[in-house]
Amino acid sequence: MKIGIFTVLYNDRPFENTLEYVSALGYEAVELACWKGSNHINIDNVTSGEAGELIGLLKKYGVQISALSNHLESQLILGPHDESTDIWFKGTPREKIEYGIGRMKKTIEAAHVLDVPVVCGFTGVPDWGKWYNFPPTNEEIWENNFKIFRERWLPILDYAKDHGVKIAFETHPMELNYNLETARKLVDAAEGHKALGFNYDPSHLLWQQMDVVLFIYELHDRIFHVHAKDVEVVPHSASKTGVLIAGPWNKIARAVRFRTVGWGQVPWRRVITALLETGYNYVLSVEHEDPCFSRDSGVEQALFFLKPLIRVEPPEVKPWW
Repeated sequence: MKIGIFTVLYNDRPFENTLEYVSALGYEAVELACWKGSNHINIDNVTSGEAGELIGLLKKYGVQISALSNHLESQLILGPHDESTDIWFKGTPREKIEYGIGRMKKTIEAAHVLDVPVVCGFTGVPDWGKWYNFPPTNEEIWENNFKIFRERWLPILDYAKDHGVKIAFETHPMELNYNLETARKLVDAAEGHKALGFNYDPSHLLWQQMDVVLFIYELHDRIFHVHAKDVEVVPHSASKTGVLIAGPWNKIARAVRFRTVGWGQVPWRRVITALLETGYNYVLSVEHEDPCFSRDSGVEQALFFLKPLIRVEPPEVKPWW
């Protein structure tokens, strides 16, 4: 298992400077944001035969790409399509859908060119608030979202399969797959498509009071990529507001806040044990969103916390299942 980092955190720095810094710390892989506005990769250039410089930099610093990620533009495939997503593409709902599909296919093509096996993203959802079954008609509307998912995403999953790439959907509190149950429904809606899997991020699960290792044991064969991000429920704040809170992420003592790995409540030893038991031997990609630490401090602490935990050799035995 290797430790990587989602470099969007350093989007204001030149790519080579970022690679120099993270590789010197000991990171072995990078996850690259592919939406427009990314300063670390231009997928249009990659698919036009201009990947040489990027590949050269990766070799120079001894770093691999763990995944190409397009969370923002993939969101447009299901939505929402109101003004909230105009920051990524402004147009009619149909134009946003077509743009999202086109950009996701372009990301898949870039991954193929770069020999990257995984593309991470979001499913999107037309109106996430419909998960709550009041008014009662919301239940039918929510279930129909999985039919829409199948209609729009199956061709993209086929496209990924044809290019030797897998799609890892992040299970997230604002997506169609926000917990274990809905992740399973996503697999069913796509008829068990082999290119469909998940970008496992335990912080989003613990926030919802889930046992984070159950997701690993039940969907281990669908975990294609892992985000190493911690989370903390602040008791004295949550007791007043609950965990469905609003407001900025950097609010002091926010009821739920993301933390640097090791500073939150994710049981990392259980998580890594479950990943090893179920055969995951890829990358833990650090995603730093801690409002309490600077990015350099958080990135360094996450690496130093995780390194001792992955210096283990799993037994050479077949899983019991």
